[in-house]
Amino acid sequence: MESSTSEQQPGELPSEEDLGALDGIRVIEMGTLIAGPFCGQLLADHGAEVIKVEDPATGDPMRSWGKIGPGETSLSWQVIARNKKSTTVNLRHEAGQKIICDLVRHADIVLENFRPGTLERWGLGYDVLSEINPRIIMVRVSGFGQTGPYAERSGFGSIGEAMGGLRYVTGEPDRPPSRIGISIGDSLAATFSMIGALLALQARARTGRGQVVDTAIYEAVLTMMESLLPDWALANYQRERTGSILPGIAPSNLYPTADGQSVLIGANLDTVFRRLCQAMGVDELANDERFSTHEARGENSRELDDIIANWTSSLDIDVVLDSMNESGVPAGRIFTAADMFDDPHFAARNTIVSVEHPRAGNVPMQNVTPRLSATPGSVRSAAPELGADNQYVFGDLLGMSESELQGLRQNGTI
Repeated sequence: MESSTSEQQPGELPSEEDLGALDGIRVIEMGTLIAGPFCGQLLADHGAEVIKVEDPATGDPMRSWGKIGPGETSLSWQVIARNKKSTTVNLRHEAGQKIICDLVRHADIVLENFRPGTLERWGLGYDVLSEINPRIIMVRVSGFGQTGPYAERSGFGSIGEAMGGLRYVTGEPDRPPSRIGISIGDSLAATFSMIGALLALQARARTGRGQVVDTAIYEAVLTMMESLLPDWALANYQRERTGSILPGIAPSNLYPTADGQSVLIGANLDTVFRRLCQAMGVDELANDERFSTHEARGENSRELDDIIANWTSSLDIDVVLDSMNESGVPAGRIFTAADMFDDPHFAARNTIVSVEHPRAGNVPMQNVTPRLSATPGSVRSAAPELGADNQYVFGDLLGMSESELQGLRQNGTI
């Protein structure tokens, strides 16, 4: 992993002394699955102390979701729970709710993605927690937001992707809407939640008070939908599914090569298109009225794609890529995970880092993004075992005695 220190080698984890930008910020994470916990992962990656609160009996369901690796561990869990501490609290118990209230005294951010109203029923709403700690920031992630007629509905990321407009425009035009192969709605909501948390921290530095960050999954998706709304309202244009192209943007497509692979080429800018024509040995194409302007190329994209595909299909992909790179034309192959492990650019930038887990062994995963020059963030620890940090949280942080802890264990609170 890249670090601000020159001695660090590619793939090497940073030292414990390397502090992230959020060092000193404590987060109480009470969410499950992805929409809340991915926000916690992002905060933890940049140095925040994230104390994940889990059900004593089952833990976060992500512990058993996805592909199972060595040591019977969920590989999805290894990524989303990295850098976190795990403590077990039954939030339905009054004693468990008191523990959360005590923790809030020592925290900066509370992160949750329960259905709206759940924390209020447990006596843990923002009104209660902000009385305990006026500086507390509550980050709330839900399908439809904390207000409105749909607020209390169940809402997974897939529903937010549909409501936010993404599903309708994803896939081939002659087929029903498709989905992206990841939980993008959840991850977008979590990313915007992290941004909201940082904004609230900045505001708190000015005002001394915390606030609520209300992230709705469908709104996070809608935020990414470019001009979808004014296109419809002002131009009477409904975006549709268009497969591997964007209407009016050409050439920008996937083209076959002689060795049975496919290459992405993006040359829709006038100057870049001229360079592509030169590389293909058809300089005159840049002055052809069918393709000489951005608008004309958009109108004649199919004909243009056929010309480019005829050229790429006569060459192996490496030859095409070398030609594009030499000519300054954006191009690339479709990467699989195997390609990423073999790619020299991934290696040079430490894009993949490994962390040691006691049962799973050496676990490779994506590194921290974005990269900060002075406080780069880091993958410091593997995903924790359930309740691994109970002693730290209950004993060291909250000062509970062993007899108190024993009583809480016996009644199922922790």
